[in-house]
Order: sequence, then structure tokens, then C-alpha cells
Amino acid sequence: MDLLKCNVSDKNDWNTRLYIQNWEQESKQGFKDSNLENQCKHRYKIYIEGWAWSVSEKYIMACDSMTLDNSKCTSLKFAVEWGNNHKDKAKAIGEAASNFIQEDLKMDYVYDYMFHVLNEYAKLLKFKPTIPPNAVELCSEKMACRATGTCKKFMVESMVGSPSDELPCTLPPPYDPLALHGFLVRKANSTRQVEAWENEYWQSIEKKQ
Repeated sequence: MDLLKCNVSDKNDWNTRLYIQNWEQESKQGFKDSNLENQCKHRYKIYIEGWAWSVSEKYIMACDSMTLDNSKCTSLKFAVEWGNNHKDKAKAIGEAASNFIQEDLKMDYVYDYMFHVLNEYAKLLKFKPTIPPNAVELCSEKMACRATGTCKKFMVESMVGSPSDELPCTLPPPYDPLALHGFLVRKANSTRQVEAWENEYWQSIEKKQ
């Protein structure tokens, strides 16, 4: 709710448009106002961490939209201003995220990851799972029947048509301390650079006033 303070008002326009989602009402009307395809029309989208398992970030990244973290109003305004003044770079950032989702997060790779996760999880089980006697099998084709457009296209692409003729991928080893330190240093340096740009932006605004 604190983020809603960054919405447009009579006093300020932080270049953000924020909406409250009534999920109970959405569920009753078939989520027609929260369709993921319709959300891809925005140039920028804010990613907000959820309270539990969050699935929204990959959909935001797949939209070719430049993803904005939910910092505060000044940071959001700076990010939008920067993107509007560097449209080619903002477009490249959005397209790079979209390509990452479509190429590096292909369902084949997701299934490989699920294979490793379930195998490791199975080692922790102390009982043998069984199928309940009244269980009903749900076919993947039935799940995709009601879908339309791009949503159905991706659902069909993710369906398993036959057993794979390849072994699942081999998980890379964890970072060694030196490599992990190098990654964290590069990330911190990038963050500091953006923060410096933001400070310069607001200092220039204050000088003009």
C-alpha cells in the first residue's frame, strides 16, 4: 500500500500509474481485467515482491517491458525519465529480458530443473507416495482447451508430447568463494552506478528550480 503514494496526484506526477487489484472480484469474472497478454502493452512495469511464491517477474520480463523495481517514488520517476531519454537502451534491456525468458527458460530446461528438484526431494521422503483411489487424472490438453491467443500458444509449446530422448542437463557446480565474491562486487558496482546517476538527476532538477 505504501507504493500507492507514488501514484499521480494533484501535487506530483511520479510517472507511475498504480492500480489496486481485487482478486476476489477478478476470480468471479474470470480474471478479465488481469489478463497477462493485455499487460504487455506497457513500456515499463513495476516488479513487486510478493508474500509467498512469486510468479509475476518472469511474465513481466517476457513482455519486452523494461522492469522497474518497487523502490520509492523518486527512483521510479528517475527510471522512467531515463528510459524515455534513452529509448534504444531501454528497448534493449526489455528485449534482453524477453530473450532470456524465451531462450534460457525454455520448458525443456524447466523440466530438467524439476527433475533434479524432485529427485533431491525424494531422497528426503520417509514414506512411499501413493495415488489416492478416487484421484482423477487431468490431461494437459484439457488445461489448454479454454485458453486463446498467445496464452494458448505457449501452453501448447510447453506440453510434453513424448518422453525425451536426451538425459536431463547436468547441474553446474556451486560458485566457489572467489567467483561468488566477484559476482557480488560487479552487482554492487552496477547498483552504485545507477544510484549515482539518480542522484545527479535530482541534483540537476533542484538547480533548475
